[in-house]
Amino acid sequence: MEWVETTGKTLAEAKDAALDLLGVDDDDAEFEVVDEAKMGLFGRVRVEARVRARVRPTSPRPKEERRDRRRRAATSARPSRETNETDVVDPPRAPEQEASVPADRPSRPARPVRAARPGPDRGPSRPTEDRERDEMIAEALPLAEQGAQAGTFLEGLLQVFALEGEVALREIDEDTIEAVVTGDDLGLLIGPKGATLSAVQDLARTVVQRHSVARTGRLLVDISGYRQRRREALERFTRQVADAVLESGEPTALEPMTPADRKVVHDTANTIDGVRTTSEGEEPRRRVVVLPG
Repeated sequence: MEWVETTGKTLAEAKDAALDLLGVDDDDAEFEVVDEAKMGLFGRVRVEARVRARVRPTSPRPKEERRDRRRRAATSARPSRETNETDVVDPPRAPEQEASVPADRPSRPARPVRAARPGPDRGPSRPTEDRERDEMIAEALPLAEQGAQAGTFLEGLLQVFALEGEVALREIDEDTIEAVVTGDDLGLLIGPKGATLSAVQDLARTVVQRHSVARTGRLLVDISGYRQRRREALERFTRQVADAVLESGEPTALEPMTPADRKVVHDTANTIDGVRTTSEGEEPRRRVVVLPG
């Protein structure tokens, strides 16, 4: 994923602007601080904060480190044979106790020495199949395989809700793959303003993460072409707002949007001369503002 570079009056504003350009949440991005904001006289910003950001690529843990971690776990889980095999004997009584025993009292026979039975050697703390699964999870999962895992999940989801549909994979670019569900009467999986669709996408990503925490690229989910229609509608809406801003010369604040929708607005406005965009507010009420200039 390529890096983007943004600026802002504060470091937080610069990071928020980068998230809008990437169309992801803060947890899915990584940042490099190029310049921190410097203040001048009377509280004016002399140097704006500048950051570089990209979608976070997750790399697998080195194999040597994983072997050492499992070896330490197996060693700590193995029972101590030295302790189990030590003879257990009764401690000697103190001289005062021996002297206080009456002479005519029969002596108690000595207790036999017992040797503790050694416990079974349980070996590694986890079975072989668990270790093999750990190896698989630690390896980076290719983007195409991520799409296949998400497709299997979506097919199962259709069966659970008794819905008719087909799942296909579409590669948007080298870093993004989209699982597309087509069919009739799939509005149940879209929800109002795509809220259910966003939840389904999060679930699909979680399913993929269970197969490999070392993911790269982005996984998207679209149902009945909703995201495509939403993208096209946002592009038309952004052009209409840009025309109004150019005519009036006044900035216009849009309704709160998701990071993905804000990215569409930013990208569309960047192709129109005479307008620019910025974002303001905090999630989930963060919104895009279209300004002249």
